[in-house]
Amino acid sequence: MRTEARGTSLSSPSLTSSNTVGDNSALEMNRPLKRPALRYAVFAVLSLSGLAWDLWSKWAVFNWLQVPGQFKVWKGSVLGIPINFELATTFNLGALWGLGQGQTWLFASLSILAIGVIGYFLWTGQAIESWWLTVASGLLLAGTMGNLYDRLGLHGWNDGKSQIYGVRDFLDFVFFDGGFHWATFNFADSYLVTGAIMLVLHSFWQPNTNPSRPAVIER
Repeated sequence: MRTEARGTSLSSPSLTSSNTVGDNSALEMNRPLKRPALRYAVFAVLSLSGLAWDLWSKWAVFNWLQVPGQFKVWKGSVLGIPINFELATTFNLGALWGLGQGQTWLFASLSILAIGVIGYFLWTGQAIESWWLTVASGLLLAGTMGNLYDRLGLHGWNDGKSQIYGVRDFLDFVFFDGGFHWATFNFADSYLVTGAIMLVLHSFWQPNTNPSRPAVIER
């Protein structure tokens, strides 16, 4: 039902409502991020337990097989794809997939920088803004610290002449009866790849927090 306005401003109620919405939006933007203690706890447990498992598995396999060493774990097929899984100890003096061989100190510096960035986002609360980000951040920190430990030579291995500043890899997969050999890796590498994929996926579903709506004035 439409009524005619007499002696009053038609825009007053709607403007007041619009201003209130605008003020509320500004307050929402300026409101500090919530920092639930449970997410901090999960982040800490995930990163520390992931680091502990990575370092222990490297220690156990390398002390058992020495370097180089090899042990056949399983041979079969998944979805019709022949797979051969082995433990094969080796040192990687580069990054993931053997990239940048001999640039150990460069990657060590980048790892330290990455830890600082994760620490910053943890301090601001952005790293635990959601459960998805909490898990991704925990995996990234665990993987970064695990490989940094090796790049600093803290594992204690040497080649008989000098300290080896390289990442210990031992998980080895061969597909299609030797037709495709996946790069040898470790659990820290798995954490890094999984965490990075989670961040990429997260970037695709960021909601629009300030959707534009046409103004409607009722009379």
